[in-house]
Amino acid sequence: MLKRILLSGCSGKMGKVIASCVKARTDCEIAAGVDITGERYDVFPVYKSFDDVTEKADVIIDFSHPSALGGVLNYAVANSLPAVIATTGMDAQHIEMINEAAGKTAVFFTYNMSIGVNLLADLAKRATAILGEDFDIEIIEAHHNQKIDAPSGTAIMLADAVTSATDTAYHFEYDRHSKRQKRDKREIGIHSIRGGTIVGEHQVIFAGRDEIITLSHSARSKEIFAVGSINAALYLVGKNEGIYNMSDLVASK
Repeated sequence: MLKRILLSGCSGKMGKVIASCVKARTDCEIAAGVDITGERYDVFPVYKSFDDVTEKADVIIDFSHPSALGGVLNYAVANSLPAVIATTGMDAQHIEMINEAAGKTAVFFTYNMSIGVNLLADLAKRATAILGEDFDIEIIEAHHNQKIDAPSGTAIMLADAVTSATDTAYHFEYDRHSKRQKRDKREIGIHSIRGGTIVGEHQVIFAGRDEIITLSHSARSKEIFAVGSINAALYLVGKNEGIYNMSDLVASK
């Protein structure tokens, strides 16, 4: 039986990629879209607000804007619908909203919908546990010149993965230009590059005495994030309330 998806942010760049990917699949379909622009699709209706949606769906995929999160979660909770939150640029308040909604319905949230990036985070954790404090850790991320937030949520996810693997009290350093001092052994430098049409590049660098280990991931198209969000949506259908992430999806394979 086809799983029916309610696509929030359907008229955005990622929304269009998701719609295209779903169209090529046989296990799901878009029941309706929600987007403030109201841009139309030939194959499903589009509404400017969740209040106007009349179609039944099995799951929500949200790839819109952080400002739309409240409406997405309210609709999900009110209709007992699981929701995949794939929107980037979330802050601490948004995370709190997600966790609160997860107490009432199933919510899938990760800073990056690529399985490869989540594998990178796991490898970074393992490397940190082995290399310990003998290596300095730096994270570099690069994205297109239209990306608003910096550093990327994925860079923060990678930094959090590193700190979770050790008892060392690391702190994040985003800007060294005003400092005139040696690098603190307990800092993790996080650097952002913005330019051109870079889809997404992430590196975790472990710099030791006379050797450097670099773990990296390169996204070549937005389709990897679309496919990840669709797979997450299908995985989430029928799940109990709670917060789910890519580790749960990978473990289910």
